[in-house]
Amino acid sequence: MSGLTEKMDALRSMLQSEKFLNGDGLSNEVNIRIFCYAAEDEMMVQHFIRQLMTDQTLGCHLIECNLYTIFLSICDEMGVVDEIPAMEEEEGSDFLLEQLQAFATPDAYVEKMQYHPHQKGDVLLLTGVGDVFPYMRIHALLEALQPYFSDIPVVVMYPGTFDKSALRLFDKLTPNAYYRAFTAF
Repeated sequence: MSGLTEKMDALRSMLQSEKFLNGDGLSNEVNIRIFCYAAEDEMMVQHFIRQLMTDQTLGCHLIECNLYTIFLSICDEMGVVDEIPAMEEEEGSDFLLEQLQAFATPDAYVEKMQYHPHQKGDVLLLTGVGDVFPYMRIHALLEALQPYFSDIPVVVMYPGTFDKSALRLFDKLTPNAYYRAFTAF
């Protein structure tokens, strides 16, 4: 737990760093940071996020995008929220997954996250990554996100590991290649 506490303290410090907010030292790479943590620490991380979101002394403006909330919003717009359990029971999980991925695409998520204008000091904070698996994979979302959020830092709260070349959700699933982000710690 002390390791997680130290990582959370380091994240809080990074969020207040001008170097981070300006994307300095990234050699023209996108300013995406992955905050990895063990899935069993989810409740502590959620508590930490709530603290960050209400911290008036933080030197940045956090914009939280909870991917599960976005997923539900997309499903609600399609009018399928109430039909999902019956669809899975009648057609099976594979069919349901295919149907949901057909309209809850990375571009649909990005559309929900967009806001204008981006301001200096804004930081996009992505949460709920584990909650939207397997409907959305973070590597696909980050690829879709880059053209629209390249001017502000993005922090992904990730229940798993990232070794600078691959993301491994829950530290158990088959890794997905993604090399454009940086680990926060």
